[in-house]
Amino acid sequence: MSGGPSITLKSQPIDGNNTGNAAAQQQAAAANGASGSGSSGTPNGSGTGAGTGAGASNAPAEGTRQNSLQRIQQRKQKVFNLPVPQKLAKLSMYSACQAEGCRCTGWKTPQENRHRDVESSYCPEFNEECRNSSCRHSLRTHIAHLDNISSSNMDELLGAIIDMENLFMSMQRVEDEDTKKVYLYLFRLLRQCVLTRQQAVIRGPLGDPPFESPCITKAVLSLVFYKYNHLSPTELQTMTEVAKTFLNFLNHYNFESPSTRRGDLTHEDASNYKINYTRWLVFCHVPAFCNSLRQFETSLVFGRTLLRTVYQYMSQQLKKKCISERDRFPEDKRSIITQMPKFLEALRAELLKDDSPIWDPNYRPPNSFVIQQRKRHQEVTPSVAGVSAVSLGTSKRSSVGEPLHKRPKKESLERSTTSESVDDLPTDVVMRAMKSVSESKTTNKSEILFPVNVSRDENVKAEEQKRAIEFHVVGNSLTKPVDKQTELWLLGLQLVFAYQLPEMPREYISQLVFDTKHKTLALIKENQPIGGICFRPFPSQGFTEIVFCAVTMSEQVKGYGTHLMNHLKDYSIQRGIKHLLTFADCDAIGYFKKQGFSKDIKLARPVYAGYIKEYDSATLMHCELHPSIVNTQFIAVIRNQSEILKELIAQRHNEVQKVRPGLTCFKEGLPSIPVESIPGLREIGWKPQVRPARSSRPLEESSDPEKLATSFASVLQSVRQHTTAWPFLRPVTAAEVPDYYDHIKYPMDLKTMGERLKKGYYQTRRLFMADMARIFLNCRFYNSPDTEYYRCANSLERYYQTKMRELGLWDK
Repeated sequence: MSGGPSITLKSQPIDGNNTGNAAAQQQAAAANGASGSGSSGTPNGSGTGAGTGAGASNAPAEGTRQNSLQRIQQRKQKVFNLPVPQKLAKLSMYSACQAEGCRCTGWKTPQENRHRDVESSYCPEFNEECRNSSCRHSLRTHIAHLDNISSSNMDELLGAIIDMENLFMSMQRVEDEDTKKVYLYLFRLLRQCVLTRQQAVIRGPLGDPPFESPCITKAVLSLVFYKYNHLSPTELQTMTEVAKTFLNFLNHYNFESPSTRRGDLTHEDASNYKINYTRWLVFCHVPAFCNSLRQFETSLVFGRTLLRTVYQYMSQQLKKKCISERDRFPEDKRSIITQMPKFLEALRAELLKDDSPIWDPNYRPPNSFVIQQRKRHQEVTPSVAGVSAVSLGTSKRSSVGEPLHKRPKKESLERSTTSESVDDLPTDVVMRAMKSVSESKTTNKSEILFPVNVSRDENVKAEEQKRAIEFHVVGNSLTKPVDKQTELWLLGLQLVFAYQLPEMPREYISQLVFDTKHKTLALIKENQPIGGICFRPFPSQGFTEIVFCAVTMSEQVKGYGTHLMNHLKDYSIQRGIKHLLTFADCDAIGYFKKQGFSKDIKLARPVYAGYIKEYDSATLMHCELHPSIVNTQFIAVIRNQSEILKELIAQRHNEVQKVRPGLTCFKEGLPSIPVESIPGLREIGWKPQVRPARSSRPLEESSDPEKLATSFASVLQSVRQHTTAWPFLRPVTAAEVPDYYDHIKYPMDLKTMGERLKKGYYQTRRLFMADMARIFLNCRFYNSPDTEYYRCANSLERYYQTKMRELGLWDK
C-alpha cells in the first residue's frame, strides 16, 4: 500500500559497536528540539530503532514489520540481560540529576567515551562526571533515586526507553508532518513517563477507545447473518472465514496519511479522516512496536466513519492480495479467495446505505446463530484457523516481551461483537415478587431482624443507626489545632493496633498513626475506639494504601471488620480514588480476600512503586472500586435481590405445580389438536420446535422481495384500520407526554414502519416482526395494565398475529 507508514529497522546488527555517529546525532537533535533543553534525547547505542517511511508499498511491509518486531524484542531482551551497572548507566541517561538545584534531565557520556555504547561493552564508573556543562555531577548523582528499584521495574523503564528511541528514529524517517507531530507527542509522553516513573496514559481531545458503535467487527459479523444465514452450514462457515480474513487484513492495514488523501476526500470527510488517522497512529499502529503503550485492534475501536473513507482503496488491495496469494492457500480453503469479491461487494452496499441494519447499534443476530458460530469456531483446528492470517501475509505479532494487556484473548472476536441476551421477566411479575417480599418483611419483622442466618452486616448497620457505634475519619495536623477528642481517639487506636499487631514495632505504629499524611477510619463504641483502618491516600496516583487494619479481640466476629472496610471504600470513592493497595501478612490474606482484594495487581507498577511501603514476608493485594456501588449498602442490596429471586422461583414453582382440568375435546369427536394448545404446557417452559419453512412462505431475503414487501404492506394496512390502532398511528410527541422518552429508549409506531417499508428496510420477516413487537412492548412498559392503551396493545397484537398467520408469515 502506498502512502502509509510502515515499521522498518536499520539493517545493521544490534550490537552498538557502529552506532556512535547516529547516537551522537540523535542526542543533538533530541536536545535541540525533541525533549527540551538539557535532555539527553536518545542515548548512545540507539542505532537500532523503528522507523516509518511514506510511500512504502504494502507487499514487503508485512515481512519488514515482522522482522522489525523481532529485532525490537531481541534488543530489549539483550538490554534486560545486561549487568545491573550497565542497566543503571542506561537509565541514568534519562534520569534527572538528583543534586539540589540542578536542572539536568539526563546524564551525558564524557567526551572521551562518546563513541562507546553502554549496551555492548562500555560500563562507566559511578564517579564519572556528566558532560553537560551546567551539571558536571557524577553518574551516581543521576541514579541516586534508583537504589531500591526492583529488577522488574527496571526492565519496564528500560523497555520504555527503547520504545522512546525507536519513536525518535521513526520521527526522523517519516516525511509526513502530521505523522511526525504524533510521533513527537508520543516521544515526549514516554520521556516524561521515564522521568516520573509512571505509566504512560494518553489523555486529550482524541478520546478513549472505542470511538464508534457498532464497531467494524460487530457490523461485519452481523452482515454474515444478515446476508448469508439462509445458506447451508458449510457455505455459512466459508463466509464467516471470509469475514474474519477481511477483519484480519484491516487490523494490519497501513492507512495513508491525511496529506496524501487530501485530494480524494470532501472537506468533512478529510477532517474526520485526520482525526481517525491520528487515533489509529496513537492507539493501534505505534503500540505495535512500542510495548509501553496499550494497543487496540483497529476493527474493535473504529466504526463506519473510518471504514467509509478507506474502503474503496483497501478493498482493491485485498482483492489483489487474494489473487497473488492464491497458491499459498490449501485446496479446501480456496473458496475463501473465491467468495471474497462477493463479500466485499455486499459490505460496500451496506456501507453506503444510510438505513442498513448492520450499522444499527441495537441490531444483533439471534442467540441461536451466535451459539452456532461459537461451536463452529471451537471445532476449527489451530492450523486451519491460522490459514487466512498467514496466507495473506498478516501474521500475528509475537507475544514475547509484550505486557499482559496486549496479548490476544481467546474468542475475543465473538465476545466483542455479541452478548447473549436473555428475555427479561415481565415487569408485573417482578413487581409482584418485590411486593410479596416487602409484605413478608413487614409481617415477620422480628424474624427478619434476628434470624439465625442473618448477615452480620445487618446487625452492625442496626447498631450504627441506633448510634451504638460510630465511624469517624481522624488524623493529626501540623497546620491547624487538633481537638482533645481526636487526640484521645488516636491514642486509643495506637493501643488497638499495638495489641492486635504484636509483631509490628510500637514506635513504627505511633509514627504512622500520628503522621499528618496518614488518616485513620476509627470505629467508636461508648466513646472508645475498638477498631480502625490506618491508611494513606495518594490522590495524584489514584490509590489509597492501607497500613494497619485491626479490631479489638473481644469485638471480633461481629461483622465490624467488613463494615469498616465498606466505609473506607465509600470514603475513597467520594474522593475520586478507585484503587486500594495493602501488604497483607499470611494471617490477614483471608480477610482481605473476603473484602474483594486480590493478589492480581491491575495497577501498573510505576503507579505505586516508590509510594507504597513494602514489607518483608507480606503479600501485595489490590482492590478496584466501582464508582456506582455504595459498599455499605451493597450486601443489603444483594440479599434483597436474593430474596426476590427466591420469591420468583417459588411463584414459578406454584405455577408449574398447578393442576389443570383434563381435555374433553376428544369426547366431542375432535381427532387431534395442536400440541401448543394443551393447557399449562407453555407455562412449564415448553417451546414449539422450529418448523422448516414452507416453500410458499416468504421468510427471508432468499424469497421474492417484492412478494415479501406486498405481504408486509397488506398486514400494515389491516393493522392501521383496526379500531384499537389509534394510539399507535404516529410517534408520541414530547409535548403530549413530557417524560415518555425518559423511559422509552427505542420508540416505534405504525407511521415509522410505513416509511421504513417504502425505503425497503424490511428485507426479512424478522425485521418487520421486531418493529411491530417493539410497539406493543413499549406500550406495556410505559402504561399500567388498567389503562385503555394497555388494552389496545393486547387487542391489536392478537389481530396482527392473526393476519400474519393468514399470510403464512407466523411460525410460532
